[in-house]
Amino acid sequence: MIRYPKPLKSGGTIGITAPSSGVPKELHPILSGGIEQLKRRGFQVEVGETPWTNEKAASAEASIRAAELNSMLQNSYIDAIIPPWGGEILMEILPLLEWDRIQPKWILGYSDTSTLLFSITVMTGIATAHGTNLIDLRSDEWDETTKKFMDVLMGTEGTTIFQTSSEKYQSEWNHDKKPNPYVFELDTATNWKTLDGKTLKIEGRILGGCIDTLQNLVGTPYADIKAFREKYIPDEKILWYFENCEMSATDFYRSLLQLQYAGWFKYSSGIIFGRTPAGEDVEGFTTFDAMERLSQVTGLPIAYDADIGHVPPQITLVNGAKAEVKVENGRASVKMELK
Repeated sequence: MIRYPKPLKSGGTIGITAPSSGVPKELHPILSGGIEQLKRRGFQVEVGETPWTNEKAASAEASIRAAELNSMLQNSYIDAIIPPWGGEILMEILPLLEWDRIQPKWILGYSDTSTLLFSITVMTGIATAHGTNLIDLRSDEWDETTKKFMDVLMGTEGTTIFQTSSEKYQSEWNHDKKPNPYVFELDTATNWKTLDGKTLKIEGRILGGCIDTLQNLVGTPYADIKAFREKYIPDEKILWYFENCEMSATDFYRSLLQLQYAGWFKYSSGIIFGRTPAGEDVEGFTTFDAMERLSQVTGLPIAYDADIGHVPPQITLVNGAKAEVKVENGRASVKMELK
């Protein structure tokens, strides 16, 4: 069965470490801003050394990143872990993690952080939280969609968490923008879609992340979906979610076929795809074509343009949790049960 971390309580300690990319010096103010906002809300914050450095697509050498993360994963005084953001090559630290010594605690993030979240849930059965990054918490006010991450981190086992789709999303990134009062400039109407335009309802155990990085785990010990199902969620179906950060439409489709051929969708109830700034068409082939063909191959229902990933804001999805997702007339509701 899935193991849920203890709830983060007011006054608890949040660890900040960078298992993928750190924050370059010129952007240190946005890192400091996120840290200060957590402190303002009554949390203790333990900041490692890796968040402040970045060279050659990583915060530090793999051994240094792994050691700092291992320390935070194993120390009981750290109640939750929130990396500053994602990056590129987190997967190189996976063999260096001390898997049997990980203490259940909430880890939150997306992008390359989802490589870690996914692997921990699949390898250990510990639930993890796919949601906002630390740098996006640097404002006095958090938008209604983003701030639901606190319901997850402060929830107890057995808690039911309800979320709805955002009203609007941010169409372009601007790290230079000063919060006024929010970090995000939500300027475009949100519209969750289904392939056939009809109402869709999907139930299952949530699992997924950034497909750009997760596809590279296929065939490794960190993505043994068959073993994960048999050990932690026997006889239950997986409700997959993915977001595309940088892939063209054909790259995206090849990645989906790889997951299909690897058996990831054999015991699945459906797939939800996040909004993406990527997905460039190739000779008329689009990401919609990719999703449509995948649905034809797998027979699975698909929703897309969801509040997940690199086009904020985003809902918080708990890897391993039981969920019910409903999409109707462009709006969506997500019900998660931590059991």
